[in-house]
Amino acid sequence: MISVAEAIEIVRQQTVKLSTEHVAIDQVLGRVLAVDVVADSDLPPFDRSQMDGYAVRAEDVKAVPVRLRIVGESAAGRGWHNQLDEGQAVRIMTGAPVPAGADSVQQVELTHELKDGTVVELLETVELGKSIVKRGAEIKAGEVVLNAGTVINAAMMAVLAAFGYANVEVFRRPRVAVLATGTELVSVDQKPGKDQIRDSNNYSISAYACLAGATVERMPLTGDETALLKTQIANAAERCDLIVTSGGVSMGVYDVTKAALKELDAEIFFERVALRPGKPTVFARLPNGTLVFGLPGNPVSVAVTFNLFARTALLTMQGATDPTLKRETAALARSVKGTADRDSYLPAQLMTNDDAELIAFPLKWGGSSDFVAFALTTALLIVPANLKSIEAGSLVTVLRLT
Repeated sequence: MISVAEAIEIVRQQTVKLSTEHVAIDQVLGRVLAVDVVADSDLPPFDRSQMDGYAVRAEDVKAVPVRLRIVGESAAGRGWHNQLDEGQAVRIMTGAPVPAGADSVQQVELTHELKDGTVVELLETVELGKSIVKRGAEIKAGEVVLNAGTVINAAMMAVLAAFGYANVEVFRRPRVAVLATGTELVSVDQKPGKDQIRDSNNYSISAYACLAGATVERMPLTGDETALLKTQIANAAERCDLIVTSGGVSMGVYDVTKAALKELDAEIFFERVALRPGKPTVFARLPNGTLVFGLPGNPVSVAVTFNLFARTALLTMQGATDPTLKRETAALARSVKGTADRDSYLPAQLMTNDDAELIAFPLKWGGSSDFVAFALTTALLIVPANLKSIEAGSLVTVLRLT
């Protein structure tokens, strides 16, 4: 049995980056950059006004009130491209270019126009450089704006557009096949009979995989037949980069996943992790290079092990700089219990108090099958092995799920 940290490191070492492709900008949200994004121009590309008002020379507004002659107007997309001289002002709008000769902008609320808009009276002095963003103040042409390996979020879309990235080089999406084992499982559209339950793992795994940037194919249920599971895995491997199974990985008679993998000549990297929940987790590679994760059957174990291990593999495939869950420190809202020989990853909700401190609230749950309680989880709270308990108020490590 290996530690969680060792298992994650093995996953990263055994996972190979996928090829790259060029994708239209409106299709890249959530994708991983394969190249650095470089500014092709200064930003802003000119001295820019931060507000509506008047572009002036600060020297002309040392003694107020003062009247200046309005000689033009500069609007966004339609600047005034002449020289501003002593005693003059240019009416200016937010985002517009500041004309040559002007060194300050006085906001319109502190002014008053006279004589049919040909003269403006400034009622207060103006500081040199006030309300002007200088050319290149945000970034200069040739500088790296976003690094390769960055997962593109909504805010980054503006960056791509501003610097002309109509097509963006990103890593290919991993192709993932998901299949569940267990004769007790029936499809979601069926009413379970005696001793049966609806399949839920296929849907949670598919959702987590999509959030990690993958395209997903859900395979038919396989029951507990080694031969059928072997066939399904072999078929999926022909078109997929990664396969995720759930169930069939413990030590019982009907735990068929490892048997199927061995018959397929898979190289098994680990099959037990010092983790609660999720100890019987399998990670393997088929002869053609397709990776396989055999996750436990209980829904909470599935969620925990997928996010620790399979998610790491998917983001590593896509070249993400940091493919692991975000690690933070929080204050514990109430005491929790640990396990002697395994790290515990417990469901929790993260909130902030009035002092903006991060607080972890452990959720009450009935174990690794309690997917209803786990549905409210926003983070995993880590209790290291051999700690009997952690008291309320202590600082703990948490991994964000959302």
